[in-house]
Amino acid sequence: MSDETLAALTVLLPQLSASASSLTRERLKTVLAAPGTELLIARTADAIVGMLTLVTYTIPTGLRARIEDVVVDHSARGRGIGKALIATAIDIAEQRRARTVDLTSAPTKTAANQLYQNLGFTPRETTTYRITPTRPADSPNTRLAQQNESP
Repeated sequence: MSDETLAALTVLLPQLSASASSLTRERLKTVLAAPGTELLIARTADAIVGMLTLVTYTIPTGLRARIEDVVVDHSARGRGIGKALIATAIDIAEQRRARTVDLTSAPTKTAANQLYQNLGFTPRETTTYRITPTRPADSPNTRLAQQNESP
């Protein structure tokens, strides 16, 4: 991972979320090393202008894919970069034989929502819930029950 990549992603993340914490080299290394995680980078001749994270994971109902952290630099929007990132992510998910590809988008992101629908995504009748854990995942008693049984 180059200094250029880290610097570019550090500029892109605040455009995605004002509450995003700054990206460190260590966190980026962790993302890149995570099984089932692909960080897609969009580049013009001059600079890195977009990114997307594709996560594939297996659950009892099959292999699923999720698109996260889609962002294109303000200066590069409207040139098909987001469309290319999403299309590439869908291709990778299909190659891995994912049953579905999900993503979420704030209703206020009108252009992004229109793009997703133009690419074939359909809104789901669901409610997304979120909780921010107060303890790190590796601390004792984080979960009431974790099953780690062998067959």
